[in-house]
Amino acid sequence: MVTARTAIPPDPGIDRHSGMPLWFQLRAILHRGIDEGDVPTDGRLPSEAELCRRYHVSRTVVREALAKLVAEGRIYKIKGKGAFVARRKSEEEFVGTTMGLWEELLTKGHDVQTRVLVQELDAPTDRERAALRLGADDAVVRIRRVYVVDGSPTIKVDTALPAALVPGLERAPLENRSLYATVRQRYGLRPERAERWIEAALPDRGDAELLGVTTRTPLIAIESIASTATGVPMEYYVALHRTDTTRLHVVGR
Repeated sequence: MVTARTAIPPDPGIDRHSGMPLWFQLRAILHRGIDEGDVPTDGRLPSEAELCRRYHVSRTVVREALAKLVAEGRIYKIKGKGAFVARRKSEEEFVGTTMGLWEELLTKGHDVQTRVLVQELDAPTDRERAALRLGADDAVVRIRRVYVVDGSPTIKVDTALPAALVPGLERAPLENRSLYATVRQRYGLRPERAERWIEAALPDRGDAELLGVTTRTPLIAIESIASTATGVPMEYYVALHRTDTTRLHVVGR
């Protein structure tokens, strides 16, 4: 819900002798006010005219500062109404951990549901065979899921596990359940190490429809190989991750 405008409190203002661009300084002032909670989520920022008067800068400077905040996802604009503080993206740390995605999201207080689209025995692709160190005749349990986080389809994950390690997993109930918890309880398998590769990606038409975005929406693609404590590869997945509602937090080890 959009609320009434909330004023940014008094600030030391623009230093015209600092050598820093005026828009950059104004952006920093507004950014600081938002971070400190002076303007609540969905609160309206002062108008462009008011910012011009308060900081003695041109409308061009104000618009440049606001444009940067929009690009950073800190504010959004409604035509004819002004600029408003955007909801902060939730952080997901699963990229830098071996915690399951389900557990990671739940620990941060999200409502999480999973839609299982594919769950079957299948022959591995060449990449899956190499990642999981499978032989020519080995099979995988293939699982495709969409994570719906707080009501929005957010992540699509294609997972392959060596069928020999998880016999019968293709028949296990996985809708709205943690895959890692299921594998741990049924087979005693626990990932202790994960290698992950991250890159930008655009979805094809099918993936765009699953995630409720367009084929021009930039996503993050994550490729992962998880292994047991003894170094046996137990899971390979490729995930497509929307970043308009969440962001990834990578922790160095």
